[in-house]
Amino acid sequence: MDKTYNPDAIEQRWYQQWEQNGEFKPSGEGTPYAIMLPPPNVTGSLHMGHGFNNTIMDLLTRYHRMKGDNTLWQPGTDHAGIATQMVVERQLNAEGKTRHDLGRDAFIDRVWDWKAESGGNITRQLRRLGSSLDWSRDRFTMDDNLSEAVKHVFIKLHEEGLIYRGKRLVNWDPVLHTAVSDLEVLSEEEAGHLWHFRYPLSDGSGHLVVATTRPETMLGDTAVAVHPEDERYKHLIGKTITLPLVGREIPIIGDDYVDPEFGSGCVKITPAHDFNDAEVGNRHNLEQINILTIDAAINDNAPEKYRGLDRYAARKQIVADFEALGLLETIQDHKLMVPRGDRSNAVIEPLLTDQWYVKADVLAAPAVEAVQSGKIKFVPANWDKTFYNWMDGIQDWCISRQIWWGHRIPAWYDEQGNIYVGHDEADVRQKHQIADSVALRQDEDVLDTWFSSALWPFSTLGWPATMRL
Repeated sequence: MDKTYNPDAIEQRWYQQWEQNGEFKPSGEGTPYAIMLPPPNVTGSLHMGHGFNNTIMDLLTRYHRMKGDNTLWQPGTDHAGIATQMVVERQLNAEGKTRHDLGRDAFIDRVWDWKAESGGNITRQLRRLGSSLDWSRDRFTMDDNLSEAVKHVFIKLHEEGLIYRGKRLVNWDPVLHTAVSDLEVLSEEEAGHLWHFRYPLSDGSGHLVVATTRPETMLGDTAVAVHPEDERYKHLIGKTITLPLVGREIPIIGDDYVDPEFGSGCVKITPAHDFNDAEVGNRHNLEQINILTIDAAINDNAPEKYRGLDRYAARKQIVADFEALGLLETIQDHKLMVPRGDRSNAVIEPLLTDQWYVKADVLAAPAVEAVQSGKIKFVPANWDKTFYNWMDGIQDWCISRQIWWGHRIPAWYDEQGNIYVGHDEADVRQKHQIADSVALRQDEDVLDTWFSSALWPFSTLGWPATMRL
C-alpha cells in the first residue's frame, strides 16, 4: 500500500469506470427520487458555492441510489443571458470591436463558441468533484427541445392573456441598454445633495419650494403634490404652477403619498422617471413625459438647450439656470440610496419603455393555495411566511431583455404594428392567414434568463413533447 493517498490516481479512474458502466443512471426500479442540478451559468468556472451545494446533492443522490430508489441527478448548464453576453462583449472590446461590428448572427455564433469552451470546463470540474450526475441526460437551456418548451409556454400564456406587451417603467441600465430585474439592482447609500427649487404659481401669487435629489428629471415634471390635509398647502390644490425652464403649466394635486414632514412638504411628480411618481400619476391621470434616451442623455422632449446632454451634465446646467433665475432656494448635503446595475455598476434609471410582461398575481394564486393546503411544505416551516410576503402584492414580471443572447421572443410585427405570436414565422402566417407578400419582422428582444430556467425541472425531462413526466 502506498504511504500517501494519491486522489488523482484513484478518483478519476473509478469515476470514469462508474460513468462508463452507467452507474449514475436511474435504475428504472424503486421509488422515484430526482434532484435537478441548479444549472451553473456558462460564464466561466465553478466557485466554492458550487462545491458546497454539489456535495450535499451528491450525498443525497448516492444515499437514495444505495437505498434502491429510482434515482436521477439531472445535469446541465444555463445560458445566463446578460452575464454571458457581457463576457463575450468584453472579449470583443479587447479586440477593439463591439457586437454591432459583428452583427447579431455572427455575435451569437461567437457566444456559442464561448459556451463550448466554458461549458466544457464546468462539466470537467463537476466530474473532478466526483458528482454522480447522469451525464447521458446533460442539457443546456438553449438546446432545441428546451427552446421548444420556452416557446410553448410563451404562446400558451399569451393565448390565455397572461403575457402582454405594455409601456411601463422598468429598471433601465444605460450601459447595457436593457431592462434589468430588481434582483440585478444593488442599492447602496452614497453622499449626494438635496436641491430646493422655487416653482412659481401660475397666477403670480407666490411660489412652492420642492426638494429633489435628481434635478434633471424636473424637465419631465407633470405635477406638484402636497398632502391633502397639510394646512400650509391644501388651499392651493387645483391651482397650477408654471414649470421653470420649460414653461409648462402643471397642476398642484393632493395625495397621501406626500410626507408633510420631509423637506418642504411639496413633491415634484415625474411619472416617467420614478416608480412612486408613476403610481401617483396613475391615480391622478397625469401625463408621462420621458426626457431621457437609452444612454441616459436628455432627449427631444426637453427644451432645446438641454437636448443631447448627459444626465449629470444636464443636472449641473439646470441647477446653474435655476440659480441664475433666482429660483434656487438652497442645497443640502444628503445621504441617499443609489441604485446601480450589479454587472455594469451604472446608476439605474427608471425608464418608460415597451416591454413584455407576465401577469404574476394570477400565476401566484395557485402557488399560494398549494402552500396553504399543505400540498407543498417548506422546511423549516417558518419560511412559508417569507413566501407569503413575496406573493403578497406581487408585481407583473418584465420578461423581455434588450440583448442578443437568449431565447428570442416568438412574436412578429407587420408594418402597422400588429403583433402576432407563434412558434415561427411560417406558423404565424398560417395561423393568422398572412400572405407572403406582407412583410413581418421578429421582435428583437430576448426573454429573461429566468423564463427558461423556471422550466428546467420538466423541460429537461422532455416536456412538452412528452406531456407525461
